[in-house]
Amino acid sequence: MTAVADLPAIETTPIPGLVVLRLDLREDARGWFKENWQREKMVALGLPDFGPVQNNMSFNAKRGTTRGIHTEPWDKFVSVANGRAFGAWVDMREGDSFGAVFTVELDPATAVFVPRGVGNSYQTLEDGVTYSYLVNEHWRPATPYPALDLADATVAIPWPIPLDQAEISDKDRTNPALADAERMAPKRTLVLGAHGQLGRALTEALPNAHGVGRDELDLTDADALAAWPWHEYAVVLNAAAYTAVDAAETAEGRRTAWAANAQAPATLARLARERGFTLVHYSSEYVFDGTAELHAEDEPLSPLGVYAQTKAAGEVAVAAAPRHYLLRTSWVIGEGKNFVRTMQALAEKGVAPSVVDDQVGRLTFTDELVRATRHLLDTGAPYGTYHVTNGGEPTSWAAIAKQVFELSGRSADDVTPVTTEEYAAGKEMAPRPLHSVLDLTKLESTGFEPTDQLVALKRYCAG
Repeated sequence: MTAVADLPAIETTPIPGLVVLRLDLREDARGWFKENWQREKMVALGLPDFGPVQNNMSFNAKRGTTRGIHTEPWDKFVSVANGRAFGAWVDMREGDSFGAVFTVELDPATAVFVPRGVGNSYQTLEDGVTYSYLVNEHWRPATPYPALDLADATVAIPWPIPLDQAEISDKDRTNPALADAERMAPKRTLVLGAHGQLGRALTEALPNAHGVGRDELDLTDADALAAWPWHEYAVVLNAAAYTAVDAAETAEGRRTAWAANAQAPATLARLARERGFTLVHYSSEYVFDGTAELHAEDEPLSPLGVYAQTKAAGEVAVAAAPRHYLLRTSWVIGEGKNFVRTMQALAEKGVAPSVVDDQVGRLTFTDELVRATRHLLDTGAPYGTYHVTNGGEPTSWAAIAKQVFELSGRSADDVTPVTTEEYAAGKEMAPRPLHSVLDLTKLESTGFEPTDQLVALKRYCAG
């Protein structure tokens, strides 16, 4: 591949994610200079913005010094500061590429990006070689990791200097063969708020997900946050929220809402920056005042009540995370207490309710939110804010109630439409946006096709 102006050349390898870079080595009578790591240029080439936090160097006095094969649980960017070395990598990750091998000679003009889970080894070809590598986790001397026998016949690494003539540590002489070696499991997905409607759906549907509630991890507890093993997670899904819209207007509710909906997302955004995980945060159409009939992602925030204000503050905080998806949604329906289940219960009991007819939007079933979340993560869609609801024609709460009554064997006429003002008379209620319809164009541009809300409603009521 030909280098683009001032960019190093990049070469792919048989190991997914492991790439070789040919650096621009600028030499003169004094020696040479190189940009060993240049974030802007290398991200432009397609390397992940892996956020290195430590630079390690290993000096090797003798030709033939051979180290590895070690599979530390972090990404590496490796090169040599001087001399030459033979580099060898073996994919130790679970999956189809397990056991894949790649080798290349390293000199000051060659660097290799090594993704987490790929075993790393090198053999010096000269005396006095300095091997240098950036990592995106702080080195922890007691960290266990898979290792592989340097002489394993299955991978058959063609060492330039025979291993019986090489300098090898006693530990590396006792590493297991590939057939017996531990496979590196992928980092997990953490679901916060796992006991709620959305949290339960995410935990059940996503492979390798670890769901926790506030009883297991309190995001307002500094000691608990410091002790949590964030390095074990690639993605954190924040489905935790305070959703009592009316109670948020009280003194106690206000404090709780701000802690859960603003302070906690701000903490997660900070941790995402420090720990390198992707943060997925779920927000609400309540961040808008509902005066626009269709809300786009870039509409200025205009929250009405306390709950809405806390959700808007959480959005602002999450936007500071380098790798984030902010999924703004509306009228969420899952397993547990919700509007549809309430209407079903009223229909069964013979009640004829009054339901507001001037609030317009679309339902969002939790399985649709889960499907959109998986789609964005799996396709590597650009980070940022996306609106996610079910599709179809917007409708009112009263129209949804009528549909539920008909699906429950009752007449739609048993539901009486009223205005929000009429419904709120004599009640302590927070203000609601009248127009909650979210523009789905951006989400659809990623290849996602929303399911019609009425199709999903029929399926949900029949379940």
